[in-house]
Amino acid sequence: METENILVTGGAGFIGSNLVSELKRRGHEVLTIDLLNTDLKDYLRADVKNYRQIDRVFEENKFDYVYHLAAEYGRWNGEAYYENLWQTNVIGTKHIIRLQEKLGFRMIFFSSAEVYGDYNGMMGEDVMENNPIKDTYQMNDYAISKWAGELMCMNSATMFNTETVRVRPVNCYGPKEHYTPYRGFIPKFIYCALFNKPYLVYKGHKRIIDFVEDTVKTFANIVDNFKPGEAYNVGGKQEWEREIKDYSDIILNAVGIDDSMVTYYDAEPFTTQVKTIDFSKSIKDLKHDPKVTPDEGIKKTVEWMKWYYRVDD
Repeated sequence: METENILVTGGAGFIGSNLVSELKRRGHEVLTIDLLNTDLKDYLRADVKNYRQIDRVFEENKFDYVYHLAAEYGRWNGEAYYENLWQTNVIGTKHIIRLQEKLGFRMIFFSSAEVYGDYNGMMGEDVMENNPIKDTYQMNDYAISKWAGELMCMNSATMFNTETVRVRPVNCYGPKEHYTPYRGFIPKFIYCALFNKPYLVYKGHKRIIDFVEDTVKTFANIVDNFKPGEAYNVGGKQEWEREIKDYSDIILNAVGIDDSMVTYYDAEPFTTQVKTIDFSKSIKDLKHDPKVTPDEGIKKTVEWMKWYYRVDD
């Protein structure tokens, strides 16, 4: 395996920090940039929405690959803080693309399975190319911003011959993901269960979740299996698709409490009921091979959150 010089934007975040560890484990030279002031090794503070800050990073370093994860995450976060969302997810991505056009590095752009919106069917990577855009597809600014990022990558490839692979993570969860109100349902449910806080569960909604240690192995494989212009769904196994209520039950069992603080509703408005994702392409091209079942992964995540929040058994 050849050693590559790699930049990870958003590398202090949940997926990013796990990815950095995996890339370093494989012997790559990795520099991380993010918003935080930290004592992380091989780390610089830089905000992608400010061109001067990231231009300086590229003036002082040369990269073969850039994993561009820096983003404002989540539907409701994007509604509440839409200025941050559009400046980071769109303007920030444009800054990285402009530097890519100038310097010629290869990029892995992190989109989201949210781009499929309310599409009713198997969500393969070609859905966006083979179906007309309708207002029922991307139902929130976060999803729209991610699709805009993909379009910018594709336009740049056509106009300037840049080389980018787009990835669409699907409900990634696991250690190093702390609680905020805007996180996915797994960390929110665990946090509430650990601290006896009430939470809502919408019945009838089905999802596949993917343990982060599986996910980042696939993302790291892209360096050795880079196919410019391709897009990949990356998530759990198809047979692991379950109702969100089932995940809540697993979490309650792992924490060791009943569901007395849970309120159940029939369905959540403006939210896709069932997301059935096709992962065959990432299995074929990227050797995607998730090992950790939802039951195992949730148990590991509960243990990590107990440690992180200093919760005694």
